[in-house]
Amino acid sequence: MKNFYTTFLTLSVVLILSHLSFAQESRNYCSKRDAFSNHQMRSPNLNLQQIADAKKYDIHFYSLDIEMDNLTTDIAGTGEIHGIANEILDSVLFELYSTFNISEIRLNNVATPFNRNGSVVKVPVNLTNNQPFKIAIDYSGTAPSSSSTPFGGSGMSNDSSPSWGNQVTWSLSEPFSAYEWFPCKQDLRDKADSVSMKITVPNNCKAGSNGLLENVIDLGNGTSRYEWFHRHPIAYYLISVAVAEYVEYNVYANPVNSTNPILIQNYIYDNPVTLMNFQSDIEETVDFMELFAELYGKYPFDDEKYGHCMAPLSGGMEHQTMTTQGFFEKGLTAHELGHQWWGNSVTCASWSDIWVNEGFATYSSHLMLEYLHPNEAIPNMLDIHTNVMSNPGGSIWVTDSLNEGAIFSGRLSYDKGAAFVHTLRFMMNDDSLFFQALRNFQTDFKDSVAIGLDVRDEFNSISIVNFNNAFNEWYFGEGYPTYSLKYNIVNDDLLFEISHTTSSSTPTFTNPLELEIQRNGLPDTTVRVDISSNSNHFTIPNFGSSLQTFVIDPNNWIVNKTGSITEDVNYLSIDEESKSVDLRIFPNPSNGQFNVEMDDHSEKFIKVFTSQGKTVYEGSFNSAVKLDLQSKKSGYYIVKISDKNGHQWVKTIVLN
Repeated sequence: MKNFYTTFLTLSVVLILSHLSFAQESRNYCSKRDAFSNHQMRSPNLNLQQIADAKKYDIHFYSLDIEMDNLTTDIAGTGEIHGIANEILDSVLFELYSTFNISEIRLNNVATPFNRNGSVVKVPVNLTNNQPFKIAIDYSGTAPSSSSTPFGGSGMSNDSSPSWGNQVTWSLSEPFSAYEWFPCKQDLRDKADSVSMKITVPNNCKAGSNGLLENVIDLGNGTSRYEWFHRHPIAYYLISVAVAEYVEYNVYANPVNSTNPILIQNYIYDNPVTLMNFQSDIEETVDFMELFAELYGKYPFDDEKYGHCMAPLSGGMEHQTMTTQGFFEKGLTAHELGHQWWGNSVTCASWSDIWVNEGFATYSSHLMLEYLHPNEAIPNMLDIHTNVMSNPGGSIWVTDSLNEGAIFSGRLSYDKGAAFVHTLRFMMNDDSLFFQALRNFQTDFKDSVAIGLDVRDEFNSISIVNFNNAFNEWYFGEGYPTYSLKYNIVNDDLLFEISHTTSSSTPTFTNPLELEIQRNGLPDTTVRVDISSNSNHFTIPNFGSSLQTFVIDPNNWIVNKTGSITEDVNYLSIDEESKSVDLRIFPNPSNGQFNVEMDDHSEKFIKVFTSQGKTVYEGSFNSAVKLDLQSKKSGYYIVKISDKNGHQWVKTIVLN
């Protein structure tokens, strides 16, 4: 994978990062998986007993056969729920907005009575465990005119484009509004295996939806029926429809691992200038899809399509295989396409873990800039960090999963979420490994749901880096660090301390940190240091007197602010206990085989790092050990030794 940042080393500087930590402030984080995995994943309209009743069956298939137009939110037709009982079952519970008229319900093709309490409908049944059933609901009415969906409106909206004048009826069900236009079970963990959408509209209109358009049938009465079929698991809120006077404009992508070109099917407002205005932006979707397929794995729905339906909303909604989008701009288009992997193929298992959807989709836009518009990537991440730090607190994990404002917080779920993915990439310190972890995650959770800790576990499984603290501090924790640095040069040794305070309740951030050391008359040098407490001390021996200044986190991997950077002639960073024990590494330089010896005979732990911080060896020894790194590349390596008392010794070795 592309390496966007480069670390510069010079032979005149030996990078010895002698890491001596002050006592760390205590952190008390409990194990969160069990508590958080049961957070809000279902409709807020149900009480606890109704939630339990809805879990007694699994959805297998939705079928909608409805009549609509582009002038109103009126709907009439039939919605079918196909499912299977998880136990002996005496009723099937689903939701449909209370103002819709239900003229008849049929259980397995036979008319049946039903009970209705507001928007909750129960159909009496007599089912055994694992017995399939089909419920057909004939309904009609007008979708509600307002609710608190992310972009306003309701599960179904009608409006005219303020820019182009076209009138559209479109759905937007996230997070809890699917029942406002079709009968359904609103449970994130219960994906339907497939969905059939038959939408009858006036002949001057087109109707876009999920999956493949299998037929358009002229009914001979001034209307046509658009028949779409999607044969992949789908969450209830990703089922969609949009109706307007559209023209169709199609392009094709050829991403890696897909055997055939992938149709990108676009329904664009039918007027003389809309397509002309957005055509080049639409065509760039091809580049985005081919990039994401390389980074994340093949497009999840490559046997069907991707596409867009225009509607007058102030952003986009990532409906599965056919995003609803108000306009075309590369950041928005890349974000919504990224959702097809992050949110659609793999869906957050609870609204508290919306990061799985929105954090990664937002980072998808950043990756698009990094790979395809690199001059815009650095300013973009700076803007993300600035927005995150506009308020001192707030966690990525959503504590109030019934609060739509909290779920869709631009500062936290989107921007802090994307910044955290960026930090995880920095911590992995290996782009090929980082993107392999993302591809593995997509494979492991394809067509399913995941929580944030599943991402953590995937990263831990592929890397020697431990990501537990990072999730405690950045995902569940709040705030960000402000780093300060003081330094002194003593006998040509550069001594420096990095300390940090925090903006909110998380006391300590233990992620690694890059420092750019700017030097008079010599190339700048970037070093990577481990931060384990609120005050860490480092030494670079034989540095000389060329120091000009430091830059903290020059490549913006971490959400942070810089406090003070000062020279302190009284600052000394000397561990007398460490100096009393002699550490010998020889031969140095080495052909890859070398000895490590110490006078002390207690158990010690050894790690060898590249100069960029990647671990190439770790183990333990008492007084001596012989290492063989002949398979490693030539260059500087850092040998760090620690004991059970917290003492550390660091030296470098050169491999020829």
